[in-house]
Amino acid sequence: MRLRGFFLPSLKSRPFLFCCPTSSSQQSAHLSDGPTPQPLIGQDVQVQGQSFPRDDFTNVTPKILEKVGVNLHNQKHHPLWIIKERIKTHFYSSYIGRWGNPLFSVHDNLSPVVSVQQNFDSLLIPPDHPSRKKGDNYYINRTMMLRAHTSAHQRELVSAGLDAFLLAGDVYRRDEIDSSHYPVFHQMEGVRLFSNHELFSSVDGGQSLSLFESCGRRTPQKQEVHSLEAVKLVEFNLKDTLTSLILQLFGPEVELRWVDCYFPFTHPSFELEVRFQGQWLEVLGCGVMEQQLLHSAGAGHKLGWAFGLGLERLAMVLFNIPDIRLFWSRDERFLKQFRVHDLQQPISFQPLSKFPPLHNDISFWIPDSGTFSQNDFFDLVRTIGGDLVEQVTLVDQFTHPKTGRRSECYRIVYRHMERTLTQEEVRTTHEQIERAAESDLGVQGRY
Repeated sequence: MRLRGFFLPSLKSRPFLFCCPTSSSQQSAHLSDGPTPQPLIGQDVQVQGQSFPRDDFTNVTPKILEKVGVNLHNQKHHPLWIIKERIKTHFYSSYIGRWGNPLFSVHDNLSPVVSVQQNFDSLLIPPDHPSRKKGDNYYINRTMMLRAHTSAHQRELVSAGLDAFLLAGDVYRRDEIDSSHYPVFHQMEGVRLFSNHELFSSVDGGQSLSLFESCGRRTPQKQEVHSLEAVKLVEFNLKDTLTSLILQLFGPEVELRWVDCYFPFTHPSFELEVRFQGQWLEVLGCGVMEQQLLHSAGAGHKLGWAFGLGLERLAMVLFNIPDIRLFWSRDERFLKQFRVHDLQQPISFQPLSKFPPLHNDISFWIPDSGTFSQNDFFDLVRTIGGDLVEQVTLVDQFTHPKTGRRSECYRIVYRHMERTLTQEEVRTTHEQIERAAESDLGVQGRY
């Protein structure tokens, strides 16, 4: 089982997964036409001016490192920025602290370079959990990685004394290739903590109630250390807060429903779905935070909730954006559609001219060593083909009846978002992929 995006409703089911300021220099986001050379063995990994030793876990590629520091969610008038600002504006206007200032602070410039401890251990994810697999994540080395979810910063912000905050940033996952998956995407999440007084002060007889109980037991409704009264109040506050947010984003007429689910760092846990164009669409995950997480962050005397959502998913739905690669485009025909004076102004993306796709198949024998993985192949295709690659699909599998050798055939669809490709340039890229698959993955081509 792979963890789902808690905060991750990304465009399809994906693993989910909370600091250092990022570099002030912003790299230009662009669609990549050509191959990028692989780093040499023995070289340190350079990320935002920092040098990290390479080891047997290193699998981050130059193509991915080009994206670090771009921060699409902070580029004014970018569609991801618009979604982030709409959410931030809603929280700023709806939740005010006792002194008239916004209750929730916002953190949207934390470095995506985190420790494995931050990304997994701080969130109570077991050492043997499949979400830690090298094949699913971008590791700088065995101890450092590019965060797979913004939740990698959750414990450190709570440890800093924050009781209510929103967090937005870029996250990195090795995944399949199609119009709704990209190795870099963006998440936004929120955390709210309550003291005994804050939670019960408005309740009749609240002075006799407590967040915690001794000798309790874990049930589907609560954790063993929590009182049922406290959990129900926190759950009500959580669902009321998120219902208000979704109504603001989708409009007051949207139909929504809550679904029970599982995350390793919240209990109970929920997903919120909206009915959109006749189908139920998951838009966020949330839950009551595991008390062990709060205790390790020095806030064990409080009880809290957390939620998370995918910015690309919301932008693609709300703005009718058909291909996730468009978020990285510098095409003025795309960008100008989001330069609006009013953040709340309805936006419906008008498709660019649809350039024709070209496809080539690649077929190879899988090595008997058992080391081959689809995500390794997908990552190799992305490294060489860049954003020219629209989709990679497994179209055929064959096992030789005598030798038992297994082969797979993949169809790679190439399409540039801004111009027409020629078969000649596609073939050049495809041949590079064929050669690299043999040399890097140990497969034997059947070309």
